[in-house]
Amino acid sequence: MPHPDLDSSEIEGHAPLEASSGAPVLVDRLGRPLHDLRISVTDRCNFRCRYCMPKEVFGADFAFLPRAEIMTFEEIARIARLFASRGVRKLRLTGGEPTLRAQLPALVEMLDAIPGMDIAMTTNGTLLKTMAEPLARAGLDRVTVSLDSLDDAVFRSMNDMDFPVAMVLEGIDAAEAAGLPVKVNAVVRRGVNDHTLLDLARHFRGTPHIVRFIEFMDVGSTNGWQMDEVVPAADLVRQIDAEFPLEPIEASYEGEVARRYRYRDGAGEIGVITSVTQPFCGTCTRARLSAEGSIYTCLFAAEAGADFRAAMRSGATDEDLLALIDATWTAREDRYSEQRSASTAGLRRVEMSYIGG
Repeated sequence: MPHPDLDSSEIEGHAPLEASSGAPVLVDRLGRPLHDLRISVTDRCNFRCRYCMPKEVFGADFAFLPRAEIMTFEEIARIARLFASRGVRKLRLTGGEPTLRAQLPALVEMLDAIPGMDIAMTTNGTLLKTMAEPLARAGLDRVTVSLDSLDDAVFRSMNDMDFPVAMVLEGIDAAEAAGLPVKVNAVVRRGVNDHTLLDLARHFRGTPHIVRFIEFMDVGSTNGWQMDEVVPAADLVRQIDAEFPLEPIEASYEGEVARRYRYRDGAGEIGVITSVTQPFCGTCTRARLSAEGSIYTCLFAAEAGADFRAAMRSGATDEDLLALIDATWTAREDRYSEQRSASTAGLRRVEMSYIGG
């Protein structure tokens, strides 16, 4: 249930893109345009997935952000509008678990008022049964549901809060009934759930839902990441192709993170996200807004960027905030996944629960 503390309170070689204002879209030091903004609406979650919020760290006594430090809906919408004027066309609501934020449809409605904006959400699906319809009515365009296994025992162990698979599947059904396109994300960890992935592919074959298999990543500093627990996406594709022949297809848009494959018999498609074995830093167009209002320019960031919440609450004008956006993005040169090596081991990185996946 919603937590009581939370309320509603030019890639090189390409022609310059244009934002809605007609101004050129911002590009960073590596020529990557700003196109996506991921918005964490809460740092809280009702799961304790071991690869994201292990219970040993995020236990009953963990100090989550107090209510006053969480961005209000008005602050989030203001930042989103300003990012839209700099080229952002996609917003993704994340967490923590975004559906724990009270009155979330009110935020979606505010964001939907921004012209030309695509609004998505990533969720564990546990509250979608009741929330999918009001979110769709408010203007949500699509949803991604995290589901790491159809094996109930494996799934309960991975979320570490004893949530059953059935609850997530009911949420997926509710999202479909509400008219929301659904993608299903599964993080693959060797020796944990890799033996159940064909079941996921089999279950969603022939449905409108696309399953995307994600290599286990070293996000944050608490998930115990080890390279030998990574199952290369190429191995996953071979495994599925052996039973259900696949063929690669083009990306839907420049900067898409998933490599796409379709079933040769026309029964749908899957995707793989290869941040470890085949990094895609060179086409990354995403900025991330944390629940307390800091901008991060990489999922593996070690330091926060500009503090927009503090700036707004100190009376910053829109022009001041636009200058912060410009300065933050034009200085960006992150490419952690391309640089991952022994030299990056042990670096303290922001936890995924603060900035979403």
